[in-house]
Amino acid sequence: MSGLSSLSQHQLLVFWSQLLVVVFVAVTLGRLLRRVGQPAVIGELLAGVLLGPSLLGKVWPGGFHWLFPSDVVQSGLLNAVGWLGVGFLLVLTGFETDLAIIRRLGRATAAIAVGGLALPFVVGLALGPAMPDTFLGHQRSRLAFSLFIAVSLAISSLPVIAKILGELGLMRRNFGQITVAVGMVNDLIGWVALGAIAGLAASGTISPGSVAFTLGAVAAILVFSFTVGQRAVDSLLRWNRGRTESTTDALAIVVIIAFLAAVVTQGAKSDAVLGAFIAGIVLGRSRFMPPGVKERLESITMAVLAPIFFATAGLRIDLSSLGRVTTLLWAGVVLGVAVLTKFAGAFAGSRLAGLERREALALGVGLNCRGAVEVVIATVGLSLGVLSESAYTAVVLMAVVTSMMAPPLLRRVVSGWRGTPEEQERLDREETQSRNILVRPGRLLVPSRGTPNSIVAAELLHAAWPREAGVTVLSVGADGPSAQLEPLRRIFEDREVELRRARSEDVLTEVVAEARLGYAVIGLGAAENLGDGRILSPVVDDLLAESPVPLLIVRKGLRPAPPRRVLVPVSGAARSRPAKEIAFNLSRSLGSEVTLVHVVTRPEPDLADADGAAEASWSPPKAHGDSGRTQSRAAVGVLEHAVAMADEHDVPASTTVRSGLSIGEEVIDTAGATDADLVVVGATARRLEGRPFLGHTVEHVLEHAEATVVVVSMPDVAAG
Repeated sequence: MSGLSSLSQHQLLVFWSQLLVVVFVAVTLGRLLRRVGQPAVIGELLAGVLLGPSLLGKVWPGGFHWLFPSDVVQSGLLNAVGWLGVGFLLVLTGFETDLAIIRRLGRATAAIAVGGLALPFVVGLALGPAMPDTFLGHQRSRLAFSLFIAVSLAISSLPVIAKILGELGLMRRNFGQITVAVGMVNDLIGWVALGAIAGLAASGTISPGSVAFTLGAVAAILVFSFTVGQRAVDSLLRWNRGRTESTTDALAIVVIIAFLAAVVTQGAKSDAVLGAFIAGIVLGRSRFMPPGVKERLESITMAVLAPIFFATAGLRIDLSSLGRVTTLLWAGVVLGVAVLTKFAGAFAGSRLAGLERREALALGVGLNCRGAVEVVIATVGLSLGVLSESAYTAVVLMAVVTSMMAPPLLRRVVSGWRGTPEEQERLDREETQSRNILVRPGRLLVPSRGTPNSIVAAELLHAAWPREAGVTVLSVGADGPSAQLEPLRRIFEDREVELRRARSEDVLTEVVAEARLGYAVIGLGAAENLGDGRILSPVVDDLLAESPVPLLIVRKGLRPAPPRRVLVPVSGAARSRPAKEIAFNLSRSLGSEVTLVHVVTRPEPDLADADGAAEASWSPPKAHGDSGRTQSRAAVGVLEHAVAMADEHDVPASTTVRSGLSIGEEVIDTAGATDADLVVVGATARRLEGRPFLGHTVEHVLEHAEATVVVVSMPDVAAG
């Protein structure tokens, strides 16, 4: 009969009951374990043990056999959902994997991978022949059994490692990235070895041709994925993002690409989860990935699918098989040898690679996680008749115990240790950027005709944004991008730069369409001395209303650069924060002096002298009456908040409070008094009487300031 066979009503009832019970118990135990300092994944693994023959099967045999029958179709339904969970978990792990860090630490990765695999594998080969016959399955093949034990001791579990590192907040640490990279190598070798051993168990011989095919196929997949595959993914996501701003279609593309990679790697006789991991890396590297896609995938994976996978991994464990003294003793030997050899191999490889002792300890502990991958290998060994029930339980118990050991030991190892000065600086910078609304990793767009103001805008963007941010320079002139944009190319020479020419004469449409593809900011140079009600230029004025991303607009581009003194008007409004971010990052990279000015718009006798000049004092300004005291407290609070933000960026900032009827006039006067050569003001563009309106203060500063003016304009939605 063609087509899909239908499940019976009873099979569907059991399936939905399995999902209900497994998710409820796994999530509940995950939350409980998290409260006592263990990652949720440990509770999810224990959920399977409790629901399996070890507890539920003993306490309520009838309920256990009804809920988890031995029927292949019924058990396959739950396992299929679990494999979806581990596949998506590996996609998310790929999103977090930073190939730049791994490349920089490549020597360490290779040394640790060799040490962490070779020593436990060799010891496992020696241990296998010494283990009792009761650990052998019905195949009675001592060679296949020894190879299974060797692989079980040697590999790590990338899904469990990734989840533990993520929950402990250690994924971005250098050793965290190395651990993930080594885990990827471990998984690759583990799946290849598993295929070879399965062939041995089935036929009695290992086929060199099969092993060579798998290795060659995986190598080809890796090369293709990071070259042609990366360009294809970029093109697909670019097309989708230019068509719609919805994350639903982008999420569908992510899932389809992950499934495609899984199919290809499974077809190459490796494992589907390796393909999912590679897909995650490629997708995470694409600059056209819409914001919010990762969060949507992560929510369903971490809440439902991953707990199902980790719980089903423990369902086959039967702790009663450890009741015999000999079995329990050898299970302890397997656990002890696994922990010691893996730790010793990873630690030795780390030290040989030149890593410091604490980092080597962290890698030795982290790579000891065996987790669900160990369970899969044990399950294959059991199904092939290579392992007995006792051997299966010993191997899976080792996986659970090593995974439970890792979190508290990792906390102890990394407690009070932040790594090398370079790593500390990188982590501090990433932490600060994570709190920013504007200056954070993201691509920069610079539409330009090569005018001086646009060149200054490019210089300021380059100085303020992290170096990993790439740049697209879009030529909107008539002479092509080669000659007029050469100064811009030189400015961004240590970044990834894309030089492109506008495809149409409609500059506004071209820039807005490009901006929708995903940029952190657009850097623009404004025209000078406009009339006809224009405030910046025809194109820039229209962009103020149409742009979906923030704009950094420069007028009266300073020469020579860089700026020596930067003035930032600050207020309690959200629009002033991006201006402060720009100023503080310029100070950090260029050494510019930053002055923060807050203007009280109600004149107070004690705030100003007879000429209206402000007292540049940090002390709270005196005022008369309740209104004056309220204004004084507000001024001090605004400046204290701004200074705290400067401290987060590790830059000094001087402050001043001024009082006057016009904020714009006071800002202009302060710029002259402090000899500022750059004024950075925040704004939110609104339409008023058919033209963009940045606010009276900003427009007054644009018109009357002698210094270079930078306007940071946030779209209404972003400002909110």
